Amino acid sequence: MSSTSSVNDARVTARISAQVKETLEQAAALSGATLNQFLVQAALKEAHKILEAERVINLSQQDADTVFSLIENPPEPNVALKAAAVKHQAFFRENH
Repeated sequence: MSSTSSVNDARVTARISAQVKETLEQAAALSGATLNQFLVQAALKEAHKILEAERVINLSQQDADTVFSLIENPPEPNVALKAAAVKHQAFFRENH
């Protein structure tokens, strides 16, 4: 939403079957919400779940130990990494 829009002026439209609408209306009524409130709440809950799943990396204890070990005790840089570092430093000396 842009910074010039008010809080509740965005709109989302969806075409659904009558059966789906009826099911959603029943669920909304049972939860004490309007259909619109129910849809927004359910969609937002699912959106947060998806976004959180993309932010979090689940590792086994063994994998986590390996990652932390590599962070704490990194291997010596190889020839390719050393060459890339020299190239990187030269690039930034020339361009900044």
